[in-house]
Amino acid sequence: MICAARKMNRPEAPGFWPALVLALLLPALAAPAAAAADDRTLTVVTWGGAYEASQETAYFRPFEAKTGIDVETVRYDGGVDALRRHVTGNGATQWDVIDMIRADARAACDAGLLAPLDPGILAPAPDGTPPAKDFLPGALGDCAVTQLVFATVIAYNDKAFPGVKPRTVADFFDLEKFPGDRALRKAPVGLFEWALMSYGVPRQQLYDLLSTDRGLRLAFRRLDRLRGHLEWWTGGAEPVEMLKSGEVVMASGYNGRFFNARIEGAPITVIWDGQLLDYNAWAVPKNADDADLARRFIRFATRTGNMAKQARHISYGPARKSARKRVGLHAEKGIPMRPHLPTAPRHLERAIRRDHDWYTRTKALRHRRFEAWLDEGS
Repeated sequence: MICAARKMNRPEAPGFWPALVLALLLPALAAPAAAAADDRTLTVVTWGGAYEASQETAYFRPFEAKTGIDVETVRYDGGVDALRRHVTGNGATQWDVIDMIRADARAACDAGLLAPLDPGILAPAPDGTPPAKDFLPGALGDCAVTQLVFATVIAYNDKAFPGVKPRTVADFFDLEKFPGDRALRKAPVGLFEWALMSYGVPRQQLYDLLSTDRGLRLAFRRLDRLRGHLEWWTGGAEPVEMLKSGEVVMASGYNGRFFNARIEGAPITVIWDGQLLDYNAWAVPKNADDADLARRFIRFATRTGNMAKQARHISYGPARKSARKRVGLHAEKGIPMRPHLPTAPRHLERAIRRDHDWYTRTKALRHRRFEAWLDEGS
């Protein structure tokens, strides 16, 4: 009976068995390819802290969900030297995508440390606007694409000044009116502009004056006022901790780090006067194992919706006009984010737009003079 039943129910349509065999084999044949895709890993070099956390939410985890490819991160503190050591030294960890300050990306591109990046890989805005018109001017380079605007700012501990609060760059250099130690990044970035601005030099004239020996001497003379009252930082999380602990009363740092500390309850206030505007860019290291995958990620991360999503987690401005229009409330706190972005109109009124050409042209000189000044005080 059983054998008869099997015989009676056996399909006799021509081609059934070959089709059945093929249907059974296809998943098995496809499995190795799928496994291979799942086994691939994209390694992104970035900055850690609240910034990296915002990237996890806006870019890394959604990219994993979309592609099945794991995203791993490597933390660094910026600069071209770290990339050069990796590219020339065959680092143990493969770097596929790197998040760089735009000036560093330009220098790295000129040095042959980055792979070419065709702007044609980028997606248009939702309304069809091409990337060349949607991104900020100068955002699309030969080896990198600018993805956000951030600012190096001065902030202070509210508790250190219960009465009159510091409001300007000049206040940072006024130890009599606002006593206490300060913290600055241990690098010749932003220091000279602020020093000259504290004299009253107009923002539009800063780099012309800093291109002269007189301008640099004036800047160092102003920094001399702070000798004995300076602490130095190298990692972006340090100035926040210095302010929270009371180690210093004022500090330079990244606006997004200070914003996150503030909404978490830290008594930290940003001074927007003299904010030094700068830009971060995605790039692909020269020795990336899978440059195509890296470019696929960059296309994904620079889509309008994803860039706007990041700005809901940290107060950095998207480099696309279409993304800035979509920035709304903070994802957890419900705070309107646009007023906290460096690109907010009222913050731009006293902003310094970093002159990347000047920074590239004066790199050796700036570092040499800065190291000499540090040695004088040791």
